[in-house]
Amino acid sequence: MRVAILHGPNLRLLGIREPEVYGSGTLADINEDLRQLAVELGVDVEVFQSNHEGELVDFIEEAAGRVRGFLVNAGGLTHTSVALRDALIGVGLPFVEVHLSNVAAREPFRHHSYLSAVSEGVVFGFGARSYLLGLRGLVGRLSDG
Repeated sequence: MRVAILHGPNLRLLGIREPEVYGSGTLADINEDLRQLAVELGVDVEVFQSNHEGELVDFIEEAAGRVRGFLVNAGGLTHTSVALRDALIGVGLPFVEVHLSNVAAREPFRHHSYLSAVSEGVVFGFGARSYLLGLRGLVGRLSDG
């Protein structure tokens, strides 16, 4: 089983950008932790990051033929991108939305997600562990059906 990990805008800045909100770990650290967990869960992961909405949409469309689902941290696009939502719905594969911070406790514009209502589940507020919890949930859901 193969799943794709999708990182949206500004996530390459992890470790530098607002460590009090996002922690001190880097995106490379998160990807390494995900790869280790994937081995434990018996799945392959494919990782992609872009700051560009169209590239994320292109990746979803291209990856859909080789993965069974997506783990998605769309960053700021979570709150703005109908195109990303449509791409995820369009490929017909399950996905889990993740966020490092507790978006419900942040600025009001972060309280709305275009992705949550069409996702298998949402994990947020646990820092880098949100990704690991999300991957466990996604793999569990894929294994069930």
